[in-house]
Amino acid sequence: MSLSVPKKLIGILCALATVSYGQPRTDAFLTKLFATNQNPVFQEVIRHSDSYRLQLIYTRIDRDKRNKPSFTNYYFNVDSTSYFNPASTVKLPLALLSLEKLNNLKNPKVTKFTAMQIDSAYSKQTKEWHDETSETDYPSIAHFIKKAFLVSDNDAYSRMYEFVGQREINRSLHAKGYLDTRITHRFVRMTPDENRHTNPVRFIQNDGTTIYAQPAAYNTDPFDFSRVTTLGKGYYAGDSLVHQPFDFTERNKLPLPALQQLLQSVLFPASVPAQKRFNLTPDDYQFLYQYLSQYPGETNYPKYDSKQYYDSYVKFFFMDSLHRQMPEGVRVFNKVGWAYGFMTDVSYVADFRHNVEYMLTATLYVNSDGILNDDKYEYDRIGHPFLYQLGQTIYQHELKRKRQHTPDLSAFRVPYEKRRTDDRPVIKDVDN
Repeated sequence: MSLSVPKKLIGILCALATVSYGQPRTDAFLTKLFATNQNPVFQEVIRHSDSYRLQLIYTRIDRDKRNKPSFTNYYFNVDSTSYFNPASTVKLPLALLSLEKLNNLKNPKVTKFTAMQIDSAYSKQTKEWHDETSETDYPSIAHFIKKAFLVSDNDAYSRMYEFVGQREINRSLHAKGYLDTRITHRFVRMTPDENRHTNPVRFIQNDGTTIYAQPAAYNTDPFDFSRVTTLGKGYYAGDSLVHQPFDFTERNKLPLPALQQLLQSVLFPASVPAQKRFNLTPDDYQFLYQYLSQYPGETNYPKYDSKQYYDSYVKFFFMDSLHRQMPEGVRVFNKVGWAYGFMTDVSYVADFRHNVEYMLTATLYVNSDGILNDDKYEYDRIGHPFLYQLGQTIYQHELKRKRQHTPDLSAFRVPYEKRRTDDRPVIKDVDN
């Protein structure tokens, strides 16, 4: 005899089963290491890690005599079923998917540097035919990636979202094994229906003639929103306070282990299964390495204000109110995100002076009043000081750690730009 169970009930039971068996993972090694840092802000977050929704992964990297790396992950309070808003960290997979889509076109005239223009074909869509921050005055995938990495520009992300398309973004990530991820929206106010529609895009030659045209797209694939995710006790909608939790159920989702694997797949592609890699060229890898680690003040296009966008601006593990410059010889290849009180950083640190390397990925939530969209988050009082102390705890541990083989980090020594002197105004107050 067979029993018929309603699909809705199956979804609820599966969600409950996932929550029941999803236990946070903490390694004793990190608990012991963190006890050595008695900074009060650091210890406050560590002792109340559940309240701060803290999750972190420290990845130790060891090389053999042939310089082949091996990776050991240490976890603190990591639970992939515990939601955090990934904010701008989703710009990392969008950059990779954009490059991969270009390569899959197999059109030698369409590259990451090719000028492109974006049209509108549906409600709330906007055109982008020119970009005055670009050297060519035109947008390009390369320029969007630079802006997304250097200062976490939101428009750049939305344009890559429109190029790849909502359906292909999610199908591609799932096909690569990043199963519990979802990318559902741009970083502009749109309805779910409007986010399913993406713009027509064309790539053009110097004389304006079209090389390749991509029509508007619509995603018919359903999302699995069976696991309801709410947070807080209220939120602002415009000027009105709504006295109920904020609903993240249909928002972007990128669990911390998946985020760590995405960055590892870029920096060490041979270390992850072939399925999890992206179709990138050697030039793509060099380009990504450069702009994941280059400083805004080194960059000519866009020409950012180096005082506002200082060297450690998007390097959370090396930045707090007192630390704006990076240590000599250190480069951080990373992507950060901050929104709704969540702060996240996924990073690979290379210290060329001391031959030290490691990965560190962390997220925490700093919103003690439980109200979202009120712009009263403790980013400066708790978030940045904690992430800096976390970064320094791991960095100092790595400086002292004995290695059987000294790593050869030459693959990550990339040439950086030098800011040229010209009369162009600097760019301030980017929407990020």
